[in-house]
Amino acid sequence: MTTSRCSATRSSPASRPRRPDPGPRKEPPGQDELTRATGENDALLATRDDRWYPTFHIAARAGWVNDPNGLSHFGGRHQVFFQHYPGGTNWGPMHWGHVSSEDLVTWRREPLALAPSLPEDADGIFSGSAVVGDDGVLRAYYTGHLWRNGVDDTDGSIQVQCLAESTDGVTFRKRGVVVQGPAELLHFRDPKVWRMGETWYMIFGASTVDQRGQVWLYSSEDMLAWEFDRVLYEDPDPRVYMLECPDLFPLGDSWVLLYSPMTTARATGYASRNGYNTGYVVGDWTPGEAFAARTEYRTADWGHNYYAPQSYGAPDGRRIVYGWMGSFTHPLASQALGGWAGQLTVPRELALGPDDRVRALPIAEIARLRRDSTDHGALTLEEDAPLVLLEDAQAYEVELVVDLEASTAEQIGLEVHRTGQGRCTWVAYDDLAGRVILDRRTVGGPGSAGTRSAPFDGGSTLRLRVLVDRGSVEVFVGDGEENLSSLSFPADGERTVALTAVSGTAAVTSLAVHRLAGIWESPDR
Repeated sequence: MTTSRCSATRSSPASRPRRPDPGPRKEPPGQDELTRATGENDALLATRDDRWYPTFHIAARAGWVNDPNGLSHFGGRHQVFFQHYPGGTNWGPMHWGHVSSEDLVTWRREPLALAPSLPEDADGIFSGSAVVGDDGVLRAYYTGHLWRNGVDDTDGSIQVQCLAESTDGVTFRKRGVVVQGPAELLHFRDPKVWRMGETWYMIFGASTVDQRGQVWLYSSEDMLAWEFDRVLYEDPDPRVYMLECPDLFPLGDSWVLLYSPMTTARATGYASRNGYNTGYVVGDWTPGEAFAARTEYRTADWGHNYYAPQSYGAPDGRRIVYGWMGSFTHPLASQALGGWAGQLTVPRELALGPDDRVRALPIAEIARLRRDSTDHGALTLEEDAPLVLLEDAQAYEVELVVDLEASTAEQIGLEVHRTGQGRCTWVAYDDLAGRVILDRRTVGGPGSAGTRSAPFDGGSTLRLRVLVDRGSVEVFVGDGEENLSSLSFPADGERTVALTAVSGTAAVTSLAVHRLAGIWESPDR
């Protein structure tokens, strides 16, 4: 690994991050800020248009959403926080929104968890994670953000890692700064915390003064005083200048480093076509050592809208991950017309395949949302003769298995968000390319179009699982070897979904369609 000027601080104690004293327990600051932000969100909620608003995905009542934060299990409930600007539909001063669930099926909206209130977080409560200590306290670690010029990023920012504590999972008491990195760092954010034995570990994404993207590791015995350990990993591509939202976790006997690289490289081929992309490397890690990658960087999701995922360990041992479906680079139709912007993916369970590929499938609990299921069984679909599967299709799931050896079609797929006159988002297997595609060029609604494509190496059997909400599509290939997650805003009119074979026939082995219920325990407004 190339040693940068900042990574050299490991051997220069005078320049290493100091060990801060969080000071005495403080009274909860920011109640006025939380009350004000809630009032702004109430006003924005009155303008919300639900035609693309999700039914079975987590989103704020109104306003802007990005990264999932603070994923944890506390007080008998799964806790999901997220980056949130409650006062508008564009990115603004970040807060932490909050929802929780007892069973990962029915969700409760909780009050806003965190708002800017300290000098160190005056310009934003940036991303972070949450863990439960031996004392039963939920501790949220987040990046406090401050513009150096007080206005924007022209002169850079000051980013420090802060702590907030909760005994009920809802109300948080800020403890202030616990990690303050070297002043020369260009970026230093997104703490992810976990425990091994008696030691707590924390990683951050960092950008060095010579603009190399790194992951830094700290450790602590008491969750308050944190010591710099080492540069855990540096992206081998010198064009990658920052690794956002790093997450290090075990799958089997291996370790997965999941991160979102910021790069100056021009997109080529199928991968990294979005303004912001996410991937992972698989390798080995032992405390006291650097992370040793065994694989190259691999794409985590091939769709238009997947970024900043975060995972956590569920009480039953599953590794569950959420990602953000949104965009910093392309305006969303719901920003201008709906009063909201951004949602999270469905929760996915992660596993590691024998090929060291991370597999992601919707958690088993998603099946409990199914209503009015229809099993079409086996059938032969004739050329260019669409089979309509659902009318008035707002939220649903399609399970499709195709015998490719017995099929002659060039493309076999689903017309989702279909509103007539050729308008739809096309989810299909392309036999010419040997890939699964998601093409929203003809969906007809406002917003960015474009095609995305995932590799397919499933042999002669195609298995697709497709989850469609009012404004999004998530595609899972095979056993979750590849995924595509994209926002899709259909045109006005009744929505249907149809199965189609292009230029040939499709030998369908099995086909099932399920309408999906909503996730909220009380009326959404």
